[in-house]
Amino acid sequence: MASIFSPLTTIFFFLIVLCGGEARDPFACDPKNAATRGLPFCKASLAIAERVKDLIGRLTVEEKVSLLVNNAAAVPRLGIKGYEWWSEALHGVSNVGPGTKFGGQFPAATSFPQVITTAASFNASLWEAIGQVASDEARAMYNGGTSGLTYWSPNVNIFRDPRWGRGQETPGEDPLLAGKYAASYVRGLQGSDGDRLKVAACCKHFTAYDLDNWKGVDRFHFNAEVSKQDMEETFNVPFRMCVKEGNVASVMCSYNQVNGVPTCADPVLLKTTVRSLWGLNGYIVSDCDSVGVFYNSQHYTSTPEEAAADAIKAGLDLDCGPFLAQHTKNAVKKGLLSEADVNGALANTLTVQMRLGMYDGEPSGHPYGNLGPRDVCTPSHQHLALEAATQGIVLLKNKGPSLPLSTRTYRTLAVIGPNSNATVTMIGNYAGIACGYTSPLQGIGKYAKTVIHEMGCANVACRDNKQFGRAINAAQQADATVLVMGLDQSIEAETVDRAGLLLPGHQQDLVSKVASASKGPTILVIMSGGPVDITFAKNDPRIEGILWAGYPGQAGGAAIADILFGTSNPGGKLPMTWYPEGYVEKLAMTNMAMRSIKSKGYPGRTYRFYSGPVVYPFGYGLSYTHFVQTLASAPKVVSVPVDGHRQKNSSNIANKAIKVTHARCGKLSVSLHVDVKNVGSRYGTHTLLVFSAPPPGNGHWAPHKQLVGFHKVHLPPKAQQRLRINIHVCKLLSVVDTSGTRRIPMGSHTLHIAHIKHSLTLHPQTL
Repeated sequence: MASIFSPLTTIFFFLIVLCGGEARDPFACDPKNAATRGLPFCKASLAIAERVKDLIGRLTVEEKVSLLVNNAAAVPRLGIKGYEWWSEALHGVSNVGPGTKFGGQFPAATSFPQVITTAASFNASLWEAIGQVASDEARAMYNGGTSGLTYWSPNVNIFRDPRWGRGQETPGEDPLLAGKYAASYVRGLQGSDGDRLKVAACCKHFTAYDLDNWKGVDRFHFNAEVSKQDMEETFNVPFRMCVKEGNVASVMCSYNQVNGVPTCADPVLLKTTVRSLWGLNGYIVSDCDSVGVFYNSQHYTSTPEEAAADAIKAGLDLDCGPFLAQHTKNAVKKGLLSEADVNGALANTLTVQMRLGMYDGEPSGHPYGNLGPRDVCTPSHQHLALEAATQGIVLLKNKGPSLPLSTRTYRTLAVIGPNSNATVTMIGNYAGIACGYTSPLQGIGKYAKTVIHEMGCANVACRDNKQFGRAINAAQQADATVLVMGLDQSIEAETVDRAGLLLPGHQQDLVSKVASASKGPTILVIMSGGPVDITFAKNDPRIEGILWAGYPGQAGGAAIADILFGTSNPGGKLPMTWYPEGYVEKLAMTNMAMRSIKSKGYPGRTYRFYSGPVVYPFGYGLSYTHFVQTLASAPKVVSVPVDGHRQKNSSNIANKAIKVTHARCGKLSVSLHVDVKNVGSRYGTHTLLVFSAPPPGNGHWAPHKQLVGFHKVHLPPKAQQRLRINIHVCKLLSVVDTSGTRRIPMGSHTLHIAHIKHSLTLHPQTL
């Protein structure tokens, strides 16, 4: 990997590595403090539940209330320091939250690609590795006194509408993909030391949150009307997997209401679903000022004390914001809330802090206590950022093929576009300060003998064509032209939803005119979080290659260049559907329905329920080599055991589906063995995607198809590998009926593996 630093920057970081970090003072239970070291809550040998009970018993009501908010107050008489709960690590340690500060010995942290880009790798081991690096750097910064240990990441909401400004933060539109990402990234963040936490992750924003500000409707006032079917089958799936498979330490409730109830005041969502049904071992936190929002903006309660009481009784443990600190004591005084309710909330937050080791005294002697400045922005971490960008970039078009470019043939390159020399744009939102950057211009400059650079537009808004002439002239002189276009945070971001899907301003006109004038091949690179309607470029024969780079992180320019010139072979697949502009012209973002309604002209959402025209489909992506897949073995018939005493009533819909709760699911799964062979001449990575279509006759309530498995494989030329894909029958071959009940359709399911179709028949077996 080529260095992404200038020589002076490299020396600077080398000096930082040589410097050791000052040890952080204990958060609590300082062994030097004679007043507290003998107290039960400070004894690491005791069970955490016993320690938490002891500590809560020593707190006054005023002290308890002061601990219910993100900037939890100190309790000096018990030797407990103040703590800021709000830190972020969406794709690397961020300084968005007040809990993390860059500077001094920690001027930066590794900035990985935005989540939507990393999701395109379909590589669960990569997601976990990124989480491990982020938590290494987070612990190092905590040890150095510049960050906390509670990180409100990842965002696992479903990318339902392509205009959503925060879709870039998510793993895409598919529930299984989002859930697998959630569980993998959380495991990387939290570590694998049993109940002990490296850092505490948080899956957000629960639930059905995917609108920020669209045509006068904002997230603070939006009531998401969601069917039980869509809630169970789509919106809640990533959160359930995050809790049950990732064992996440926290879940964040969202600003919006769901069916008339604020999520942070809904006991069915928080206490019944997250805590009891899924078994959350951790705390529930509000999105920032959510409790205040549902009182002040949504007017859900008559008094602030009622709002505080409703939130805590619903299952909220921590308020990001001051509301609970201001109004909980009076809620207790008025009898709206009991002190026992407050104790229950504190028990959940304090338990997480103890699992983090924050009450175990001197941190330098604990696990991860040796991490420091030398463990941040390491060469291996930065190489992983490059690898993540490389795996996430998607090749959408390669006419000829024209890519990869030969350095012998294409010695002079024109690099054009408002994102051609991007740096901060590449790290998207919820980012920190990167270790350093390689822009696309810098990356391409390492391959080309001569680079002619022109912006073409002043910025991505591209409001005029004043710079077109210089851009066209550059393309006329160069052997090949690379246009780096797309979006940035001024177009899509938190609080900024898009109006449409086309390239902003005059970008499309610039691309077409440059391509028409270019002496050699024209390659289009799109930076964006959401999908863009680039039908014009897809159909333009003068545009010979198209790459989607997402927001590729600090090393994005190097990854783009490596792919353009063949050092790396693209293997990413789109984690969301790319729709034509016409799709959204009459589709309200506020309509949460996933399924199409033909009688109303409603097209449905995502590849699972929409069957209209697309620019590029979910899962699409090309390679410089060619892979052949062969189904080596797969069962044709699988028996689903059903309790005999329930068999009579377990069937529904003309005896074609049985309730999952009536089946003995256990580890009932289907194993597919698929041979993947690289029959091309280049080393490459391939993503095996397995979809399932339910039997015909399941009516309007079944998706067209759904992802049931995926696997990433890396193969040199002519090599072959056999992959095993396990499909859990009850989890992945089931569908949800209109009542929200999950059922397993009996009959012939069709498994799709690339061009292979395999029929799998399920039938009930009475026990």
